[in-house]
Amino acid sequence: MNHDKTQEIPTRLRLQVRQIRFEGVGINSYELVDPAGLPLPAFEAGAHIDVHLAQGLVRQYSLSNDPAERHRYVIAVLNDANGRGGSRTLHEQLHVQDFVEVSSPRNNFHLSEHAAKVILIAGGIGVTPLKSMAHHLERTGKPYELYYCAKDRDYAAFSGEFELFSSKDSHRFHFDGGNPAEGLNISELLREPEDGQHVYYCGPAGFMKACAAASTHWPAGTVHAEHFKVAADATGGTDLSAAGEVGGFTIKVTSSGALVEVGAQQSIVDALSAIGVVIETSCQSGLCGSCKTHYLSGDVDHRDCILSDDEHKEYLTACVSRARSGVLVLDL
Repeated sequence: MNHDKTQEIPTRLRLQVRQIRFEGVGINSYELVDPAGLPLPAFEAGAHIDVHLAQGLVRQYSLSNDPAERHRYVIAVLNDANGRGGSRTLHEQLHVQDFVEVSSPRNNFHLSEHAAKVILIAGGIGVTPLKSMAHHLERTGKPYELYYCAKDRDYAAFSGEFELFSSKDSHRFHFDGGNPAEGLNISELLREPEDGQHVYYCGPAGFMKACAAASTHWPAGTVHAEHFKVAADATGGTDLSAAGEVGGFTIKVTSSGALVEVGAQQSIVDALSAIGVVIETSCQSGLCGSCKTHYLSGDVDHRDCILSDDEHKEYLTACVSRARSGVLVLDL
């Protein structure tokens, strides 16, 4: 069987900011177009792009517009004061008519073709990929329900645009006033999965945890999630020894037979780079999948938030994955 050794490196596109719109408290949307008016690479609902900012910052943002559109990409960005600086840089430095480099779209959050009905649950800015899904479901006539949770309407991006959907009666806005105790009863919503139903959710860490806990009894393969930030208790991140990793481990490169030692505070990406083996990275947090790499053997400590359980049997994310013991053999 042939395997891609890493996920295909996305093409760089030089796009122009055609429009910036205020969408909610702290939230701007950015419409990006080809400066010559050419069609953009097609994308599927749930896809995201890498946006290359100043000082070498690269951030991932979901596409929120209808995948049938080829003339523009639309992202929405929350100016997160507690973030890593990407959203603040974008809000302060990117202006209408500016040019920005982005990747071609890639998708780790696919809509199932087999779903009889789709439940979309959004928390805050996590609505962006789900809005694109709603566009697709609306256009194809597949039954769906959208639940959008926010502090209040002023904090809900695209709320006016949702009112234009023909199936807007299937959209439920839930505003908690900033009190989690008044939040959507997700457990009740997901209590009884119907045959053929699939659920998709995206939002902040606490919201993601609640959705995961409420859907543990759903059939395998019917629950789909996308994280836009590493959870506070995630095992990934800059402290690569945080999850009980003692010392480093060894990786073997199949093509050359080279054995490479990976230090306790070193990523697989960095260790391979030292011997001239380059793996494309972007988020470096196990969120985007750009460094997805096929492995042949080894006991992998997966620390990503993007790959499915089935994918974990064959792939790892080289930016955050570790080895629990022995030698980790990579198909490189």
